[in-house]
Formats: sequence, structure tokens, C-alpha cells
Amino acid sequence: MRNTRNINAAVRIGAAILAMALIYGLSAGAGGAATYKDTVKEIVICYLPNEGSEEFAEYRGMLRQELGDYLGIKVTEINAADYNAVVEAMRTKHADVAAFGPVSYVQAAERSGAEAFAVAVPNGDKNLAGYTSKIIVKSGGPIKELKDLRGKTFAFVDPASTSGNYVPTLELMNAFPPMNNENFHTNGTFFSSVSFSGKHQNGLQAVLNGDIDAAPIASDILDIETAAGRVGKGDVTVIHESPRIPASPMGIRGDLPDDLKAAIKTFFLNYRNDDYFQFMHGLAPEQKPSYVEAADGDYDYVRALMEKVMPK
Repeated sequence: MRNTRNINAAVRIGAAILAMALIYGLSAGAGGAATYKDTVKEIVICYLPNEGSEEFAEYRGMLRQELGDYLGIKVTEINAADYNAVVEAMRTKHADVAAFGPVSYVQAAERSGAEAFAVAVPNGDKNLAGYTSKIIVKSGGPIKELKDLRGKTFAFVDPASTSGNYVPTLELMNAFPPMNNENFHTNGTFFSSVSFSGKHQNGLQAVLNGDIDAAPIASDILDIETAAGRVGKGDVTVIHESPRIPASPMGIRGDLPDDLKAAIKTFFLNYRNDDYFQFMHGLAPEQKPSYVEAADGDYDYVRALMEKVMPK
């Protein structure tokens, strides 16, 4: 395993500045201005079930250790059982930073004031950010296109999954008017049976094992699973792919101290670790991956998508 993780010069300079501040008595304990270290002793990062899987523990640990070293406080992680649990963890202040999907971010922004601050992109180009939702079937079978799914078994990912529920549902609604969200989530209406797998990897394995006929999967997760050898390149066939979806953001609790939020943002925007980006985000080293700044307005498309699928 390559060890390519490092913090670049900007982050090291930032750490040096924080250290000098302490040396010269700029903390409240030395009679100066207060900093987050006076009130915050630990922050918690929360991950969705996909990123929280055991096979990614090493890469999450890399970031956790380096973030803790940079901030000078303890950093721990929790892995959510489902998408709603991530939203609730931030709402109840059990999580300070979270790896959201686009829909779960919008929900967290509404319920807890979560703020999007970073997305992973290739070549530092935000225009290249994002991913797609693919509907997959086991290769060699009778299902060749969307119309062949009628009467088959299907597993969405999670009710709050963007690429695992909202987007494929809208794609199906567009393909089979006037059917609606409920039609595609009711046994015997379009699919013979329909369920939720819990995470993208579960749906993928269920298709490979022949337990279900088809499932949606995020393009970046399919890339990660293929690169890791957990699925062969010819094992599944993509019968439909959505338009590009805004990238999944890192979000932060809006009521954290401003200097802490700024320090966390600085760390992420300067984080460099080829293994982390490849196995957590599906971005290969030759793509020169990094985090770039995200904003709440980046997810207005997602808000419109949610309204189309589930009108209020």
C-alpha cells in the first residue's frame, strides 16, 4: 500500500500559525482572545453506511488522525446505520462534521443548519465534480433496458439516498408516465417486489448473487468496488445512467465556533492523500484529486429534484 498521505505546505503553515498563537499567549488561558480550544475538546465525524464500511476504516483513520493533529483536539468517528441517522446525528449535536449525500445534506441543512463546505473533485476543478446514478443488472441476463424491468425485482438503496432512490425514481417516472414515486415503491405495481438494500454495496452484491434483478448504484461507488476487485468489469451491465448529480458534500454544524469551522475547512481544502481519495471517493491518483469549496446553493438542483419525486 502506497503511503502518499501528507498535508501540503498551506496546511503546515496553518498549523505553525496556530502553534505560534499558543506560544505568544493568544489563547484565553494566557489572557488573550478565546479560541475553539478553550471550549471544544473533541469533534465527531459521521459517515453514511457506504463510507462507514469496514473496508474503508484504514482510509477514514488516516484523515481522522491528521485532522486531530492539525486541530490539536481529539477527533473521533461514528458510522450511521442509515442515511437519516446522519441527519439526526447532526441535528442532535452528536456529530460535528458529516459525509453527506446530496439529499441527506439538504435535509440536514433544513433540520439542523448544516453547512456544506467541501466536495472531492479531480484536478481541482469544481466543474468536474459530481457523479451519476446507474441502474445495473447481472450481465448475460434477459434485462437489456428499462422497459425490461417491469415485473422484476428491484432494490433501491435508502429512502434518503440521492443516487440510490431519488434520482432512479425520477428516471423511472420520466420513462413510464404517468407513474409516480409510490408506484415504483409498491410491490406488484411496476416491480414484482421492491425493497431497500441499506447501502450501494449491498445492492451490488445482491445483483451479483442473483437475489434481485436490478439495483441503482452511484457511479463513484461502482468505480471503487471495481478498482478494489470486489466486482469484475464485466460482471454487471449498466442499462441506464442518469444525468450528472452534484457531488456529495462534507458538511459541518453551523453553530460550531467560527475559528474551528475555518480550521476544519482549511484542513480539508489542503488535504492530499491518494489512497484516501481513490478508495473513499473513487478518484484515481492520476486525476489529481482534492477537496474544493462547496456552498449551499450548489444543492438547489437537489431541492428541485426532491420536490419532483415527492411533492409537498
